[in-house]
Amino acid sequence: MSALDELYREVILEHYKNPRNQGRLDEPDIATRGHNPLCGDDVEISFDVQDGVVTDIRFQGKGCSISQASASMLTEAVKGKTTAAARELISTFKTMMHGDSISVSELGDIEALQGVRKYPVRIKCALLAWTTLQEGLDLYAKADHSGSA
Repeated sequence: MSALDELYREVILEHYKNPRNQGRLDEPDIATRGHNPLCGDDVEISFDVQDGVVTDIRFQGKGCSISQASASMLTEAVKGKTTAAARELISTFKTMMHGDSISVSELGDIEALQGVRKYPVRIKCALLAWTTLQEGLDLYAKADHSGSA
């Protein structure tokens, strides 16, 4: 294992063992659940939006270290961002996970998940929280009727 792979592994394990923003908001603007029936990973993303900005976001669920670490990284990356910026980040993350060339330097800890591409069966684990957030943003945009999400 290369030094970079080892570093990525450590970042993923750190987020898995010490997840950020874990739990559920009491009265979220939106809560969506994602499930991967192939492996049993399950995640719920709940978030609040004020003036087009994700002011708080939490996740809860169960699953492998990759799915749970990915959800933790997502919440850190999205909190405080506009819904438009959150959508851009989702798109960038999906592009990275599908192996397309992107500049990952701005992704911070999320960059560690690019190593998952070596294991195609695990890509869905890493994508679960991101897809769930995207569904939540879609629901928010429909309920809001302003299209700001």
